[in-house]
Amino acid sequence: MTMMNVYEPLFLLLALATAITLVTAIVLALAGRFRRAGRILLRLGIAAAVYMTIVIVVTLFVTPRIYRVGDEQCREDWCITVTSWRRPVDASTDTLEISLRLSSRARRVAMGERGTVIYLVDGDQRRFDPLPNPTELPFSFVLQPGQAVETTRRFRVPTDARNLGVIYTNEGGLPINWFIITEGGWFMKKPIVELR
Repeated sequence: MTMMNVYEPLFLLLALATAITLVTAIVLALAGRFRRAGRILLRLGIAAAVYMTIVIVVTLFVTPRIYRVGDEQCREDWCITVTSWRRPVDASTDTLEISLRLSSRARRVAMGERGTVIYLVDGDQRRFDPLPNPTELPFSFVLQPGQAVETTRRFRVPTDARNLGVIYTNEGGLPINWFIITEGGWFMKKPIVELR
């Protein structure tokens, strides 16, 4: 289970402080106190630049999270788990099937996850996207509170591909994790589920 990163509350506190600072600067500007509003905005800009520099530098040194089959990865209360994987009995085929569980930890609201993307990578960092299949349950499927559903994705992977891993990411909306220390984005590699 993914727990809240210790830096998430810091980010939320800084976001609140930024909003309050901006409102203060606007009120001062409307009152004709432009120099003071300008100084406040300058300090805010310097603080934001320092914070973002820290976020970017940290991404250069933090190693990506490594998950095992069966480990749950959550974004908010929406979770995805690689439950199993297999190649068909015929070893000459280049198809690989991943079984997934989508679940909701929410207690009151229904939720889906738009923009979710899952793909495979091998040891040479080659990317393999799932084969299109309209019968598979989409990640945007709306889960009721506490609900879990099973789905699969099939991939065409060369038989010589080694050290395969599953990457789950969200390519839709604002990449908020780019602004949270150790949460990804910038130069940090994405978390991976190793297929052992």
